[in-house]
Amino acid sequence: MTITPAEMTAAEHERFGRHAGYRALHAKGTLLKGTFTASPEAASLTRAGHMQGDPVPVTARVSNGSGDPGVPDYAADVRGLAVKMYLPDDTRTDIVAQTAPRFVGNPPEKFAALLRSSKPGVSMAVKFPLFLLRNPAALAGLPANLPALRPPVSYATCRYYAIHAYRWVDAGGGERYVRYTFQPEAGDERLSPRAAKARGRDYLQEDIRTRIADGPVRFWLELQIAAPGDNVNDPEAEWPKDRQRVRAGTLELTDLETERETGGDVLVFDPTRVVDGIELSDDPVLRFRQHAYSDSVAERMSS
Repeated sequence: MTITPAEMTAAEHERFGRHAGYRALHAKGTLLKGTFTASPEAASLTRAGHMQGDPVPVTARVSNGSGDPGVPDYAADVRGLAVKMYLPDDTRTDIVAQTAPRFVGNPPEKFAALLRSSKPGVSMAVKFPLFLLRNPAALAGLPANLPALRPPVSYATCRYYAIHAYRWVDAGGGERYVRYTFQPEAGDERLSPRAAKARGRDYLQEDIRTRIADGPVRFWLELQIAAPGDNVNDPEAEWPKDRQRVRAGTLELTDLETERETGGDVLVFDPTRVVDGIELSDDPVLRFRQHAYSDSVAERMSS
């Protein structure tokens, strides 16, 4: 791997600017709290403590993908849902997901190139098409990813895809690889750019606060289970649509989280933070993310 975590953070700043105290990506968002309750099907697939059926508390963050905290919510963008689950034995595990179903950025150098080529300006008209020509997988993913960039009605009306595969190990030692999707109870609903702009610069932040005040926001966690021969180590690889899918549980978001990220508290959602019963694949992007997050967090804390 030729790119360093510091170089990745620099590429993110080059694309979105440097904003002291904010995340290099997903800078604008809202913290929530609630519970996750696993299904019996999940308990049969992994021995992980949070998948045995008892509700576990969570901290979640919904966000825009941009590294600019001043970006309006109506801008075309990837949206994010990150969830931290607190297990009874005081361990924690995270799921980090996004609205774009097809990932572009394996190896990590490719993601840095995508960031630089998509920086708004005169040169983008040349750099971005050239990036697509050099990366056929990115070009092939456009039909699936472009609709996901349309502004949503709400953070609660998006599907969120965790792009990496994980090995689930059950109580008897059986193994299978899975990918996660958060499916919204409210359905996936989008707005036209004009309609979204009419709702205001911060309409997504305002909407999620209103929804939470009115009642729980729910997603169910869906697993797609790999079959023999499926590529589990490349987040760009598609698995056939006919692969088995299992509802693994329900994420219920009930309140705003107002006690975290205050007074110097830094909250990190790390997709490599797993617990017994769930293991990392050999995905190089997944394993790189831990180091990139550490560099970004160190910079955020020092600013």
